[in-house]
Amino acid sequence: MKKNRLLTIITYVFLAFWALVVLFPFYWMVLTSVKDYGSYNAEHIPKFFTLSPTLQNYADAFTTVPLGRYLLNTLWFTVGTTALMLVVITLAAFAFARLRFAGRDIMFTLFLALMMIPNELVVITNFTTITSLELRNTFTGLILPSVTSVFYIYLLRENFAQIPDELYYAAKVDGTSDLRYLRRVMIPICRPTLVTITILKIIECWNSYVWPRLITDDADYYLVSNGIQEIRENGFGRANIPAMMAAVVVISLPLVILFLLFRRQIMSGVARGGTKG
Repeated sequence: MKKNRLLTIITYVFLAFWALVVLFPFYWMVLTSVKDYGSYNAEHIPKFFTLSPTLQNYADAFTTVPLGRYLLNTLWFTVGTTALMLVVITLAAFAFARLRFAGRDIMFTLFLALMMIPNELVVITNFTTITSLELRNTFTGLILPSVTSVFYIYLLRENFAQIPDELYYAAKVDGTSDLRYLRRVMIPICRPTLVTITILKIIECWNSYVWPRLITDDADYYLVSNGIQEIRENGFGRANIPAMMAAVVVISLPLVILFLLFRRQIMSGVARGGTKG
């Protein structure tokens, strides 16, 4: 009995320690965002608290650069990319899971092999393609390379494959088309996984950095990643870290709220995707 109690105490101490390790960067981000610019730069040894918090950095984050417009651009990029990707991966996963055609399994294997290609090579290829199509500094150029995902297709295909074939055959006997069966049967059954994919894609788009920085040099198409860099470079001879952290807090807050609201669906969808049968 005492041994089990001691083991429980050790477990909770260990979990509490790692919780502090994980949450400390968020605490440091918020703390830095409320420190005065001059006071922050005067700190030779970083302080873990402040006695004179200020919200001026949040005002500077929106006045130094048009952060509001960058947020709207990011929202449009995120919504457009996620919506198009859901259509593409749902149709692709349905084809690989339910339709019968020659070479399907070989094609799917080759398709999965694309995950082995380094992202750097994909970025270079996408940049060359978008540039040759004269789509730089456009939302189309920002969105197109991100409208599909091998991993999400695989995850959704595994979910679709778990649905009994008898449902499909019964629907075909009733004269149901493939698209109607997909919309009325498969999508509702696999809704947790689709919710998970949607949220993960939103987070991915919202945090996108390399591609927007590479494909846009027009401020009208800048995303929040561009805005953070501009704020950082706007210090008076030094990086304006407090204002940058304030911008990061503003940008991160929607994602934190989104994750907290749908955390159960995310866990359920990932667990479902890894279960067979």
